[in-house]
Amino acid sequence: MASIPVGARGSFTLVVTAEHLANRFKDATLPPVLATPVMIMAMENAALNAIKPYLGAHESAVGTRVDVLHLAATPVGRQVVAGAKVTKVEGRRIEFYAAVRRAAESRKIAAVASGPVKTAYVPIELRASCEVSLRRTASAVPPSTSAEDTARRAVMGSSNNTTPARAAITGTLN
Repeated sequence: MASIPVGARGSFTLVVTAEHLANRFKDATLPPVLATPVMIMAMENAALNAIKPYLGAHESAVGTRVDVLHLAATPVGRQVVAGAKVTKVEGRRIEFYAAVRRAAESRKIAAVASGPVKTAYVPIELRASCEVSLRRTASAVPPSTSAEDTARRAVMGSSNNTTPARAAITGTLN
């Protein structure tokens, strides 16, 4: 990984479609507006785009923390632009300030969201080994176990905390 400079910027553009709506993610009674998880995805993609020029062919970054304010609703058909700026680099940890804006009908820019986003650099090979460990752990759970229990075991490990998934996950962020 090349040195990532504070001030590096990236962006990500998205046109809101039906699959991006809050009423598709949580509850059908919600209004048909951009869902917060999709907005966060746009912010994380902008952050990744800010550092992509400094990553090697087999390197990437994963989100570790997001603390945003969702300030305005965005309906279907509107374009949102997420922007991110590197504010701090400390070893494998990279911090950004990110914001999402949309073009209003009057061509003015309206704020949709803003806040800090944090990521951690990971070699792709390490990420792949973590995914393999998660699949291996999930497939070892008896079929009678609920999907929620399977997911919890894959992420948190068994009660003795020795599953390959837990070891792989904690190993990627040390």
